[in-house]
Amino acid sequence: SFLCVCSRDVPSVDILVWSELPTGAGLGSSAAYAVCLAAALLMVCGAISCPLQEGESTARWTEEELTLINSWAFQGERVIHGNPSGVDNAVGTWGGALRYQAGKITPLKRVPMLRILLTNTKVPRSTKVLVAEVKEKILKFPAIMNPVLDSIDAISQECQSVLEEMPANPSPEYYPVLEEFFDINQHHLNVLGVGHPSLDRLCQVTASHGLHSKLTGAGGGGCAITLLPPDTSPLAVEAAKQDLCACGFECWETKIGAPGVTLHSLSSLNTQVLHVFSQS
Repeated sequence: SFLCVCSRDVPSVDILVWSELPTGAGLGSSAAYAVCLAAALLMVCGAISCPLQEGESTARWTEEELTLINSWAFQGERVIHGNPSGVDNAVGTWGGALRYQAGKITPLKRVPMLRILLTNTKVPRSTKVLVAEVKEKILKFPAIMNPVLDSIDAISQECQSVLEEMPANPSPEYYPVLEEFFDINQHHLNVLGVGHPSLDRLCQVTASHGLHSKLTGAGGGGCAITLLPPDTSPLAVEAAKQDLCACGFECWETKIGAPGVTLHSLSSLNTQVLHVFSQS
């Protein structure tokens, strides 16, 4: 892909990759890598500009340049996965939140920044196997399974409506609705057959602290997200983290709705990343 991006003059480059994302856990780590690599190579080759002005800590590219980054990142995803949906690289490029339906990707214009716990059960799973099992169940029991899929679609649409209303009216009343969507969605995913005892345990642990969780990614293990409403007690969050770690899970506090691919100045990087660079 490097030779294709730099089709004319091919500069000599060293590429150092550092990531906090665990691989193979359904978090889009390969897409994050592909997006960053595409942006870096396109910038080195002069196909896109260097948007960082003097004195700025971060900067982002124009919409046209982001579209080019995304198209090359998608090619990278095809190399890794064969037939990807394009969702992961699109989120990595544009950030925020996207709606994906029947192959069409639509960015949501207004979304709130949601605090979550992201938990990795460390249970390995095969996306290909899980997808095949769901397809088999739908073919075997269409009258039972298709209404479940319709309900999951309805949850997505209702959730989109709530998320788009929240920035203009940041009322705490929206969070209990989102928590119910989490719970219903998780039950539906169990019906589809993509749950796992580790995910059940995770949901039980967070529920004991008044928090609501659902799997993310392919299921069958992997990761789950736990919604942290603004009024969540810091003590409850800390206690939930400790209990999740006691189960052998890995846990991070992060946000949904962050910006996509961004160019950072060296001065804006945290000490951990700077240390990695200094060791290269």
